[in-house]
Amino acid sequence: MNFQGQKVLVTGGSRGIGKAVSMAFARAGAAVAIVYRHDRAAADAALAELPGQGHVALAFDVADPAAAEKGVERALAALGGIDILVNNAGIGIYHRLAEVSYREWQDAWRQTIATNLLGPANLCYLVARHMIAAGGGRIVNVSSRGAFRGEPLKPAYGASKAALNSLSQSLAVALAPHGIFVAAVAPGFVNTELVADHLNGPEGEEIRGQSPFNRVAEPEEVAHAVLFLASKGAEFSSGAIIDVNGASYLRS
Repeated sequence: MNFQGQKVLVTGGSRGIGKAVSMAFARAGAAVAIVYRHDRAAADAALAELPGQGHVALAFDVADPAAAEKGVERALAALGGIDILVNNAGIGIYHRLAEVSYREWQDAWRQTIATNLLGPANLCYLVARHMIAAGGGRIVNVSSRGAFRGEPLKPAYGASKAALNSLSQSLAVALAPHGIFVAAVAPGFVNTELVADHLNGPEGEEIRGQSPFNRVAEPEEVAHAVLFLASKGAEFSSGAIIDVNGASYLRS
């Protein structure tokens, strides 16, 4: 896939899936803006690894509407436009209903929805308004297998990703007349540092066994799906949600 000359904004782009997505776009010729929240060292390290030129790292919290607005303005100025938006940043807070306090329950829901749903919604708005004026673009949202099978240990996470799927499909219809194509990928477990303790612990064998491949996805496999959806020729996949879970969960 060739993205020569394209300008891409990737939230959560300094680690895990986001880093793999940033790297894949850069290798395909795009200029990438990596968005990170607070880990400057990780962002600088990721930025240094990107091949090509014109890349930038921007610090802002996607859950903060004002910060997101300023961050998009900075990205537009640094890149000279945004052709592709990848909403990858997300959080998952464990909050077992039978174990947490009511305050903890509310906090988990507020933080999760702000980051996983309202943040992407605001970025979609801000970037799509630019894309409308520019004549089109691509938006890919990173969802989760948990949107379909549920997340009993972190229900706010599953609910936020289910809502993100709905948002993606709503915008696919709303923005198609403007030449903007919107889709999502829904990974299962992915081999990143965020889940390393689970994969290396007692539950690792069970997690890998959820897939008939007896392993979890690599970040590059998720990135491959993102690039497909953002590529020329994938326009009629607008509104699609691509599962990247190694057949660990099959939905009709």
